[in-house]
Amino acid sequence: MLTIFDGFRDITLVNVLIRLFLAVLCGGIIGLERSYKNRPAGFRTHILVCIGAAIASMTGIFMCLNMKVPTDISRIGAQVVSGLGFIGGGTIIVINQKTIKGLTTAAGLWVCGIIGLALGAGFYEGAFIATALVLIAEGLFGIFGARIPHSELFNIELKYTEKTALNYVMRYCKNNRMMIRNLVVSGTVDCEKPIYSVSIHVRSRKKIDHKEFINHIRGINGVLDASMGE
Repeated sequence: MLTIFDGFRDITLVNVLIRLFLAVLCGGIIGLERSYKNRPAGFRTHILVCIGAAIASMTGIFMCLNMKVPTDISRIGAQVVSGLGFIGGGTIIVINQKTIKGLTTAAGLWVCGIIGLALGAGFYEGAFIATALVLIAEGLFGIFGARIPHSELFNIELKYTEKTALNYVMRYCKNNRMMIRNLVVSGTVDCEKPIYSVSIHVRSRKKIDHKEFINHIRGINGVLDASMGE
């Protein structure tokens, strides 16, 4: 550990002010990046999380060392780590059953809380390094992540009369290295023969010709119509 911080590791009024100020600083730096990208949890949220975690960490230390309360010094901090999961869960949303957004923000909030715990405990070196790494992960690595090729996700809207038609369609998808993510089936009996409708969410592991793919499905016995959904 760096000896320059040795005089700031005890729980004193000055050190409490320093740790809370650093919590505002580190949380605010991470929150600025999230606010710039218009994410659900931004500048103020990250600051509040970091401050709360820092004061929780200091409270556990104060109760154990200053008030001589017979308790586990890390118990309050452990509850903070668990509680942050509920806050982070509120930033995660699913768009059109296709895309999950908010996972990076949720993870950032969780890490921001742990940085606050580190600051509250006087582990300044770890907190500063973690803050820098979070900024690199959310900023620089975000550029690299956008360039990583992803498997294609699309919908198939299908109408058919024979129940076996759906099995043939699913088998054809699997034979072409497609993973079925979700499947919703509905039917109607307002005609002589039941007509079934199905929406299939598919993730393809390879690039496919959508027109050729749909034409093949339309040729399956019992299929009335097939199209690419939004």
